[in-house]
Amino acid sequence: MDLMRLFPWRRKSIEGQYRPGPYLLNDGWLSHQAGQFMNWWQMGYSVSPYSDCSAMVEACISAYAQTVAMCPGDHWRKLDNGGRERVSTSALSRLMKTPNDYQSISDFMLNLTRSLYAKGESFAVGIRNNRNEIGELHLMRDGQAHVGTDGSIFYSLSGNEVIDHRFSFSLPVPARDVLHVRLHTPRHPLKGESPILSTVLDRALANAALNQQITYFLNQARPSFILESDLPLNAGQMKEARESWERQTTGDNVGKAPMMAYGWKAKPITGNAKDAELAELLKMNDQNIALAFRMPLQVLGLGGTTFASTELLMQSWIASGLGFALNHIEEAFGQLFSLKGVPDEYLEFDTRALLRSAFRERIEGFVRGVMGGIFSSDEARADFDLPETPGGHGAMPRVQQQVVPLSYGTDMKPPQPAPATPPPSSNDGGDEESDSEESDKPDDDEARSLEFYANKIHDHVVAESQQFH
Repeated sequence: MDLMRLFPWRRKSIEGQYRPGPYLLNDGWLSHQAGQFMNWWQMGYSVSPYSDCSAMVEACISAYAQTVAMCPGDHWRKLDNGGRERVSTSALSRLMKTPNDYQSISDFMLNLTRSLYAKGESFAVGIRNNRNEIGELHLMRDGQAHVGTDGSIFYSLSGNEVIDHRFSFSLPVPARDVLHVRLHTPRHPLKGESPILSTVLDRALANAALNQQITYFLNQARPSFILESDLPLNAGQMKEARESWERQTTGDNVGKAPMMAYGWKAKPITGNAKDAELAELLKMNDQNIALAFRMPLQVLGLGGTTFASTELLMQSWIASGLGFALNHIEEAFGQLFSLKGVPDEYLEFDTRALLRSAFRERIEGFVRGVMGGIFSSDEARADFDLPETPGGHGAMPRVQQQVVPLSYGTDMKPPQPAPATPPPSSNDGGDEESDSEESDKPDDDEARSLEFYANKIHDHVVAESQQFH
């Protein structure tokens, strides 16, 4: 395949010579048809065909956007004892439930993440309340950063029909009121770029191949023919034969039997190994796009190495691309709300929501956590929306009694059992005062305990002797 025909912009041009494009602009790629044909829209060409999403690009962007929208966000603060507490009274915690009056948090995060990966950046403006806290967040489709002479940053925002009727954005908005999430910034520190730009060549090649297939099927999937003749013919006769064949096999005459003269023979062009190469090429293009988005093919339901469980699949994605996306958005929120950062104060999206369908893995994980003393039974029950155990017996983590430190028996002694309590006296009332005095003596010492029993035996012998005399 001649790649230079598919990608004419890869050819080296002489200095000053017209270069056919496509051209890299701020918002994507501009095709060469826009400059080559004045009536490109009438001819069915697109100004920026390489900015349009293919099925694979759409699948990758939707997977990120929908997955991030599934994870609930919480405001956390570190405690002095090493643990952490969920903050439920801050402005951030309220916005993580209701960002504004016309969107849910799922709508907000879905469109924010989608814009982030489709355009390379996403914008939201914060509206402050009478306590100078950000009480509302509104997504904006378009934004442009401006740097002042003193280095201060402002944003020109647009693209929200609801908020445009409530507030005026004729003046730039200061950066302290703008949530700006952006991917890598190769051209400007305040201008993010999407990984879609790295897939331009792959999508252009796939589009060229698919357009050829579309043309093939628009011709009712009928292969082209070659007309052969053993007779010597001039150019006029060849042209006449070609036109006669087209009249008899196209338009209203499709499917009819053509009749030819001059010994012409129609030889159909059959498929060959090139069709298999085309399918393999399209498959490779999809893999390259998924690689650019750091997306495991198994998440999209495509082939590849299978994972033993859903948890392992999610962990693989979190370790590659999803974990970065979540952390990147968390840090952008932290900067807007002036959080101290990990581990002191931060926003965290809970990825346990991705394992809701993996009930068996959740049960096994909590069983091991409770038996190992990591979780209390009430904490495990709370994850399944079950009430606490009565009497507070499940609030404390537990372990089995035989679990002891390795130093047990060397520098630690086992606890000593308490001494047995002596039985009550059986005197018949003749020596009550003596019994009372003896009973007040401490009996925790072994020697005193023996003396106590000896005195009792002596008193009993004396009493028996007096009765005998």
